[in-house]
Amino acid sequence: MPEVVKYTDIKKEGRYDGVSLGEVMLRIDPRDIPTAKARDNIRLSQGGGETNVSCGMSYTFGLRTAVLTALLDDPVGENIRNQLREAGVDTSKVIWWDQKDDGSKYSADGKGTLHNGINFTYVGAGILPSDTTYYRANSVATRLAPGDFDFDALFGDEGVRVFNTGGILTLIGPNTADLAIQAAQKAAEHGTFVSADLNYRSKVEPNKDRAQAINRRLAPYLGMLVGNDSDLSDALGYETHGAKGASFDEWLDGYRETIKEVARDFPNLSLIGTQWRGAHNADVIGWGAALYDTLNDAWHVAALREDIPIRDRTGGGDSFASGTLSAIMKGHDLDTAVNWGAAHGILVQETAGDTTMVNQSTVEKEVARALAGGGVKATR
Repeated sequence: MPEVVKYTDIKKEGRYDGVSLGEVMLRIDPRDIPTAKARDNIRLSQGGGETNVSCGMSYTFGLRTAVLTALLDDPVGENIRNQLREAGVDTSKVIWWDQKDDGSKYSADGKGTLHNGINFTYVGAGILPSDTTYYRANSVATRLAPGDFDFDALFGDEGVRVFNTGGILTLIGPNTADLAIQAAQKAAEHGTFVSADLNYRSKVEPNKDRAQAINRRLAPYLGMLVGNDSDLSDALGYETHGAKGASFDEWLDGYRETIKEVARDFPNLSLIGTQWRGAHNADVIGWGAALYDTLNDAWHVAALREDIPIRDRTGGGDSFASGTLSAIMKGHDLDTAVNWGAAHGILVQETAGDTTMVNQSTVEKEVARALAGGGVKATR
């Protein structure tokens, strides 16, 4: 088993600062009405639990990123590719399935049997919660398998500083877990830091035992694990004790104990962290974040935000991960990293879509505002 890279040993150079392996979907947003009532004024965006991290690293923090995924060569696939390019992400590693039905490895029948993944996500309002409906059962991303990517060329010849994947990809297809584990192993072999977000989704895999078995195979190859208390329970089998609706401080007390247990079981982990959301309703939340440095047995906690109105709760964890990792790659300390992660995570919930598309200066200003306990002023 290759030695897992610690966050203190992230490479200084490489063709890519960050590479994400995962599914990417076309997101259809009916804006302010539930999906069942949607007729017009629909908004399109792209997103994926893993690929969102590369988008944030690239657009917001100016890092060089790429995505490893599969798309069907049709107008929907082109739309997704164009949006990734708009975020500054290198799409040259995408596996494109044609529609020629010619018997080649990546050829669909042209009759719609295989397709690109699509989801409808209603952002929610008041007591109506956010709700996502997925169409991915026959997406080409679910066909991803070991051997689809040349990891020795990517991690060895080209060079990657940070690689990330996650719990959505591992569960969507019959071979996607093996692919994620292969990628993490190869990354470690070539000295690349590996991060993964548990990102458990019951609509992806209702069988928690299967999710836990897969994640316990992946976890030994990680340097950083992202997962809140519910993810750690559903996707790894660790229970955090605390009352439902607990305050951030109460939640953190229980989370610390859980994370210590995770760190003991997986000594390869050098960072474990997550964001915390205290939802009052679909429109107003509390927002916090914590990062545990296992090497120094030290906790780093972001400024707590309370009673924050939001527009779209999707992507908070992905933006936390990209903000945290970007700060580390740019040479900042872990206090800065967790605050960048928390700020980027709340900002994505103030903007439509899975990613923020704000710049680094906006993140830094939000960190300063939160640390000072200040309000918001108009800029003119």
